Amino acid sequence: MSFGVSHPNSRRSDFDVTDRIRTTSPVEVGSEVMRLFLGLYPGRASPQIERAFDDMWLLYEGRHADYQPCDTEYHDIQHVLDVTLTMARLLDGYERGRNGPPPLPSEYYVVGVITALFHDFGYLRRRNDHKHRFGAEYTLTHVSRGSHFLLDYFPGIGLKRYAAAASQLVHFTGYERAVDTIRLDDPVLRRVGEILGTADIIAQMSDRCYLEKCRDRLYPEFVLGGLARRKLPDGRTVTVFESGDDLVRKTPGFYFSAMKRLDQQLNRAYAYAEKHFGGQNVYLEEMDKNMRYAQVMATDGEHDPLRRAPPITLPPRLRAYPEGLVIP
Repeated sequence: MSFGVSHPNSRRSDFDVTDRIRTTSPVEVGSEVMRLFLGLYPGRASPQIERAFDDMWLLYEGRHADYQPCDTEYHDIQHVLDVTLTMARLLDGYERGRNGPPPLPSEYYVVGVITALFHDFGYLRRRNDHKHRFGAEYTLTHVSRGSHFLLDYFPGIGLKRYAAAASQLVHFTGYERAVDTIRLDDPVLRRVGEILGTADIIAQMSDRCYLEKCRDRLYPEFVLGGLARRKLPDGRTVTVFESGDDLVRKTPGFYFSAMKRLDQQLNRAYAYAEKHFGGQNVYLEEMDKNMRYAQVMATDGEHDPLRRAPPITLPPRLRAYPEGLVIP
């Protein structure tokens, strides 16, 4: 059922916006996703969702024969699980608050959740990859890599019928393709894609440690992925982000860009959170808190620095970027 949410006085860094679900735990997130599924579709089973959670965990932990463990600190397993939980809640809100739009088939819930679980799979390196030392080097192409993976993965879990759709849905989370060029004829599946793109944005930007993660984790990924500097057509190179602190200072500008995308390209799918939570949009509230704090930091050099400690999710002794890449 939907329920209202009161903000805890001290939200934990490894928990979701409600401070109820540990977003570093595939078991806790998987249980909540299945609880919502059964609430919408009583008596149905979804072994594919359970299998996908197991497979994702094995892949991110480096327990798969073909892939290295996840080594991207920002786009880590917590981010993936948080997005997947958000996706399930938005799908729940869509179906429970529906007044006119077509119903959400149970298969579409399954497809949406599994695509969310693997939406950042493209950051993982194959074990025989000798060209790239770090997953963040795939930043500019990770969505397309994930799309190709889903085409192969879905048939293997008995969802061959939806493999092509999943390979399209994942593009709603990235910028490799414009939203209006994503090929999905089914309007409900297209709405699932808009919900997925929305979940990706609001989950990370409402994270309790979002600003710390931008400074200490996303900036190094941008450096490795070629986004910290941009080459102009005339051959000159311009610096987009000078440092992690500079990235945080520019985060309010990204916030307004993200809200424009949420409103216009993704058609305000975030409103389904209100249907799920009984009228309260916890995600937008927490996003606003983060942005107001970032604005203070950008204008007040004397303000206290960011001090929250994000959970560490990468396997022990695994480096996310080369030593010396980022100078404190």
